[in-house]
Amino acid sequence: MARRDFYDVLGVSRDAAPDDIQSSYRKLARTYHPDVNKDPGAEDRFKEVSEAYDVLSDPELRRRYDAFGHEFRQVPEGVDPQTWARAQRGGGRPGSQRTRAGSAQPDDEWSASGIDIDDLFGEMFGGRRQTRSWGPIPGADQEAVLTLTVEEAFRGGSRTITLSGPDGPRSYDVTIPPGVTDGQRIRLAGQGGQGTGQAPSGDLYLAVRLAPHPRYRVEGRDLYVELPLAPWEAALGTTVAVDTPGGEAKLRVPAGTSSRRRLRLRGRGMPTRKGQPGDLYAEARIMVPATPTAEERRLFEELARVSTFDPRRQG
Repeated sequence: MARRDFYDVLGVSRDAAPDDIQSSYRKLARTYHPDVNKDPGAEDRFKEVSEAYDVLSDPELRRRYDAFGHEFRQVPEGVDPQTWARAQRGGGRPGSQRTRAGSAQPDDEWSASGIDIDDLFGEMFGGRRQTRSWGPIPGADQEAVLTLTVEEAFRGGSRTITLSGPDGPRSYDVTIPPGVTDGQRIRLAGQGGQGTGQAPSGDLYLAVRLAPHPRYRVEGRDLYVELPLAPWEAALGTTVAVDTPGGEAKLRVPAGTSSRRRLRLRGRGMPTRKGQPGDLYAEARIMVPATPTAEERRLFEELARVSTFDPRRQG
């Protein structure tokens, strides 16, 4: 079965801006993440979406994908995209018919540039004619998705992962830097595809994906969390304990806090090895008793009788 075009997978145009690609990926990832969507096909769809984003979010990989399509990882550096495209149209892969000089459709355009198309693709695609050797070819870089919880990304640490490959499952020891963010890539040098001859192996890149979290929302290095408050806490002010990935923190709630107000805990977001860490924003949400006691109801009725506050007339 033919693989779907990465742009179609993400539902974006071929000239989509990086922000549009990221926005589409996040929406689809939330929809199809296996921890959220239990449909049998959701995991495969999530992997397809993640692979498409890994390529299209990287400028160099996107350039090569635009030039060579899904085979971009197998095309050696230096191959001209137009030559590749003409070969695709002209059936220049090994095993296809190729007309010679004097035939109905001579291949003068190839001889004019000094390119033997059978030689060009024979070695690459395992064809029978391999009259020219490319010499040692470095191994291709490979990519995989590494899904982390917010807590794992915050703390960092070590993990052993197992990935399937053409030679069967293989395990890797991965060092996760503290504060790794969604979309960041972890490089495992020399763990990609094997090179030919004496050429070095490629690298393995692990694209970090943060799993949806029931409490935290991550935007860059900033964290967002809901802060439920009782009406009197919001009106009079208070100090509350807030759970963060780095431990409990005390947050002062100013008097007169309304719903959706953001209260910042500076430096309590995702850490970083260089520069300032992110912040944590607690978003106030005013809660009322679902079934107030008789005394609570009496006090609310008394407040309603004496108060002149009208929330619908506030600027």
